[in-house]
Amino acid sequence: MNLSPQSSRRLQKFKSLKRGYYSFIIICTLIFMSLGAELIVNNRPLIIQYDDQFYFPTYGDILPGTTFGYDYQWETDYRQLKQSFENVENSNWLLMPIIPFNPFENNFIEGKYPPYEPSIAEQHYLGTDMAGRDILARLIYGFRIAILFSLFLLLTTYVIGVSLGAFMGFLGGTFDLVFQRIIEILSNVPILYIIMIVASIITPNFWTLALLLASFSWMGLTWYMRTETYRENTREYVLAARAIGASNTRIMFKHILPNSVSILVTFFPFSVVSGITALTSLDYLGFGLPSPTPSWGELLQQGTSNLEYQWIAASAVAALSLVLTLVTFIGEAIREAFDPKKYSYYE
Repeated sequence: MNLSPQSSRRLQKFKSLKRGYYSFIIICTLIFMSLGAELIVNNRPLIIQYDDQFYFPTYGDILPGTTFGYDYQWETDYRQLKQSFENVENSNWLLMPIIPFNPFENNFIEGKYPPYEPSIAEQHYLGTDMAGRDILARLIYGFRIAILFSLFLLLTTYVIGVSLGAFMGFLGGTFDLVFQRIIEILSNVPILYIIMIVASIITPNFWTLALLLASFSWMGLTWYMRTETYRENTREYVLAARAIGASNTRIMFKHILPNSVSILVTFFPFSVVSGITALTSLDYLGFGLPSPTPSWGELLQQGTSNLEYQWIAASAVAALSLVLTLVTFIGEAIREAFDPKKYSYYE
């Protein structure tokens, strides 16, 4: 891919900022791993060899117990199956994920009551929550939900905010005044109360919360984009484009938007942070995703309600702090790399 000289310099500057660059690599690795979380965290094996046949239950159909010689029709207890393979010397074997629990599974240990403290022997590396569900499993799946939620919110916010802000700054006049008043009215709407009302009427899900937050989160970016478009619209290169007969569409998409990219890119990481914290806060307050959806906010709520089990709150706080710190480092590096005072784009 051929990058412009300005983009190449910005990319090299971003790579030179090691803290932000390595944070970007780490967060991308975490996202990639979370998308394939079933290969790391699952109570289904990755592969089974039984009677010279191979089975791949992770992403396949449910395998009843009769498949492996048991007398029940429901899904096989794979941990029991593994134990039976180990007790009998034959060619049958299976490979379990590193964390052999799913985030919804209640694991009860005989003679004990949950929550269970962290234990390598029991393979609950961060312990369990109050319902006996593995905390590390719920942290990983909760991260996937939170990051996908924030990315959807980011995309929706940018599509609406950038488009509307650009048109307000470019067209001005009545269009600008009308939407200024609309945004001022919507800005005073208490979104938390609206979510509370909706949650009392229906059980909110991923899309309900995402669309509700997206309906109000675009307004801040609109003001920045409007101001940036107003400024770029008065520059000499835009006046020159008008003088040679360039259409409004060409001026907007070929000239103004490329020169406004710095302000857009610098908001990316901080929008991701706001999306993650918004979902976590709603889950903590009980107005977020329904139980038993894996959620960092729900783990925080359990931890603060049961402080004697320190590992619950500590795990959630550590995970949230790590991700938000990494994204903040990325934001700082992007802001410095795309500083418009250092690089210009005019064309």
